[in-house]
Amino acid sequence: QVQLVESGGGSVQAGGSLRLSCAVSGYTYRLGWFRQTPGKEREGVATIRSVGGSTIYADSVQGRFTITRDNVKNTLYLQMNSLKPEDSAMYYCAADPYPRTTSALVAGRYSSWGQGTQVTVST
Repeated sequence: QVQLVESGGGSVQAGGSLRLSCAVSGYTYRLGWFRQTPGKEREGVATIRSVGGSTIYADSVQGRFTITRDNVKNTLYLQMNSLKPEDSAMYYCAADPYPRTTSALVAGRYSSWGQGTQVTVST
């Protein structure tokens, strides 16, 4: 079972930046960042293949967020720039051990989840 522990959330003003981290233990094929606000479904933000490093981004964050992985430190990152109030949410990292044909931004394909870290962007 993959263990995931997020950190790095907090409060920031619109236009600011935050970097989220996720410590990863165990084998993964793909890692992802998701976010969720109360009453809404969990939304895929960005994903990365553990080998090769190919990435996929949601349209809403393309050009503002960057997902990376440090395979030496076994840590996943999400650099978030030009933050907007609508980016406010609980952010989760997730791991999928298998290649699949399902969209990489669909939460249901991921079997392991971290506990989440809150991001709040104020105007």
